[in-house]
Amino acid sequence: MSSYVLVINAGSSSLKYSLVDAESGDAAAAGVVERIGEAEGSHRHRGPRGETRSTLVIASHEEALQAAIEAFAVQGPALDEIELVAVGHRVVHGGSAFAEPTLVDDELLAKVAELVPLAPLHNPANLTGMRVARRLFPQLPQVAVFDTAFHQTLPPQAYTYAVPREWATEHGIRRYGFHGTSHAFVSGEAARMLGRSEVNLVVLHLGNGCSATAVRGGRSVDTSMGMTPLEGLVMGTRSGDLDPAIHAHLSRELGWPLDKIDHALNFDSGLKGLAGYNDFRELSRSRAAGDERAQLAFDVFCYRIKKYVGAYYAALGTVDAIVFTAGVGENDPAARAASLAGLERLGIRVDPALNAASSDRPRAISTDASPVAVLVIPTNEEWQIARETVSAIRSRPPRV
Repeated sequence: MSSYVLVINAGSSSLKYSLVDAESGDAAAAGVVERIGEAEGSHRHRGPRGETRSTLVIASHEEALQAAIEAFAVQGPALDEIELVAVGHRVVHGGSAFAEPTLVDDELLAKVAELVPLAPLHNPANLTGMRVARRLFPQLPQVAVFDTAFHQTLPPQAYTYAVPREWATEHGIRRYGFHGTSHAFVSGEAARMLGRSEVNLVVLHLGNGCSATAVRGGRSVDTSMGMTPLEGLVMGTRSGDLDPAIHAHLSRELGWPLDKIDHALNFDSGLKGLAGYNDFRELSRSRAAGDERAQLAFDVFCYRIKKYVGAYYAALGTVDAIVFTAGVGENDPAARAASLAGLERLGIRVDPALNAASSDRPRAISTDASPVAVLVIPTNEEWQIARETVSAIRSRPPRV
C-alpha cells in the first residue's frame, strides 16, 4: 500500500515540492516555484498528465504552495484522491537540538527560530514553508527533517573547535555538518549493495555544494562541513577550507566589512572564483579546450577530495567503500578518477572502463581486485525525507 508524502523544500525565493511514495521512492509528481516575491516568477510542474511551465507573479510562499496544489488538480495526481499521509519539510539547521525527524508543532517552530543565527539564509525560509503548509494542510501531520541530524552522532573530538570554551557553550560554535539526508540515504544504499549492515564508508556528496562524510556502521563519525556549509571541500561557489586569518587580512588591507568577505567566500569563490563559473560541465568543456584556469580549478577540487579521503581512511581505520553521489559525483568520471588517483596502496583501485560507462543506476566502478569498493549511487533526498517522515508519524504516541 502506498504512503504518499508531500516533501517541501522552501528557499528564500523558491519552493520545491515532490509527491513521494515513502515505500517505493517513486515520485508521482514534482515541481518548483521560483522568484517568489519578484515582478515575474515561474512555476514548473511535472505530473502523470505531463509537464507544465508558466510565468506568473507569486507574491508569497503561501501563493506558491497554493499554485502547487492547483497544479496537482490539473496535471495530477489530485491530492484529495490519493493516500496523502503527511507533509515532510527539509530544514537545513537543527543545531544540537534535533537528532531525529520531528513532528512540527509550535514548540518546534520556536526552537527552529532560535537557530536562525546559525543558518540565516536557510532557516527563515524553512520556517515559512512549515507555517504555510500547516495553514493549507491543517488535517495532515507535518514533520521536519534536518540536514544536520545525521551528523549528531559525531564524537566530541570531531565536532569540537579549538576555541575558547564559552564560544561553544554560549554561542553554539561547533561543527554540525550538512547534506545529512543525502549521506544517510546513500550510506543505507551502499550497505545494501555490499550485503552488510556494519560497513565503513567514505561518502562524497559532490554537487554545487560538496561534502565528505566518514560513516562507521551507518553512523556519521566525521564530516567536512562545519558550523556552516562553507567549511570543507571546494564547491561551486564556496571556498571550503581556508586560513581563518584571511578575513582579518582582507579587512585590514582592503577595508572590507565582514559581510562582504562572507558573501565573497560563499558566492564568488570555489570553482567560480578559480575558473569564472561554477557549472562543472562548463569546467570540463574549458579544460578540454586547454583553459589553464579551468585545469587548475579541477586540480584543486580533486586534490581537496583526495586529502579528505585519506584523512577519513585514517579516522575509520578500515574502509569498505568509497561512495560518490550528487551531480558531479554521479556524472563526472574524470573527477572521480582524479580524486582517487594514487591511492592504490590503500586498496582503492578504479576500473577505467566501468568508471567511464554512463549509467543512472547504482553501480561499482572498482576493479575486481580492489579491496575497497568504489561505488556510484544516485542520491534521493526526497525519498529519504519521505521515509523519515513516515517513520516519525508512525512512532508518535497514540492520542488518548
